Amino acid sequence: VFLDKKTLGDEIDLDSFSKYGEVMFFEKTSTSETLERVKDATIVVTNKVVIDKHIIDNSNIKLICVAATGMNNIDLEYAKANSIVVKNVSGYSTASVVQLTLSFVLRFVQKINFYDNYGKYDWKYSSLFTNHSRPFYELDKKKWGIIGLGDIGKSVAKVATAFGCEVQYFSTSGKNNNSLYTQLPLKKLLETSDITSIHSPLNDQTLNLINKTNIKYLKKGSILLNLARGGIVNESDISEAIDNNEDIYYGCLLYTSDA
Repeated sequence: VFLDKKTLGDEIDLDSFSKYGEVMFFEKTSTSETLERVKDATIVVTNKVVIDKHIIDNSNIKLICVAATGMNNIDLEYAKANSIVVKNVSGYSTASVVQLTLSFVLRFVQKINFYDNYGKYDWKYSSLFTNHSRPFYELDKKKWGIIGLGDIGKSVAKVATAFGCEVQYFSTSGKNNNSLYTQLPLKKLLETSDITSIHSPLNDQTLNLINKTNIKYLKKGSILLNLARGGIVNESDISEAIDNNEDIYYGCLLYTSDA
């Protein structure tokens, strides 16, 4: 059973799965529909649909295939306890996430949105043909902090280095020792990094990792990008900071102390 085929894109041909057995495709599945659709299935393919203890207890699932890298929508411990194999797709998005990370960094460092609009609509009215209201800077010699130095984090580090950045990192597991880059405690990383990007999995160690206790340590003028799961950054704490009129701005993939 494919529970949310629509999330895989319309260009993917899944007809070949039919030669392995009876296959059912659903474009999307709500929480109330999940159990009915998987209760007789041996194999479930899901991208975003949650498979929890209740679903596992009331079904005959033997294999759960997550059509993504993150697996926080699956109760992994309970699945393991019930001899259910869970597999994800590793490595498929590394290049894409690295490219997106760089795109966001360049967008905010260069103030691309502001100057693009200024050039289109206001430039012709300027008597100086100059605008210094939104200063930008070069990445060369800036400190780029990486939270989570796995495959994606290491690939981001290579790109950052190519732009002349000094890369430093925080290991969310505490087990990653990379001699190429400087390892720092989280507080020190936030205090000293001009750019910090998050590339770690969402787990017990990283849930609400960025919160009201450490947001205040961010270096003024720095940029923090969450290119991982949303739960790593506590949205309520950021919302509270915004409500208190602090100099921070938040977007779906961006938190910055001074845009």
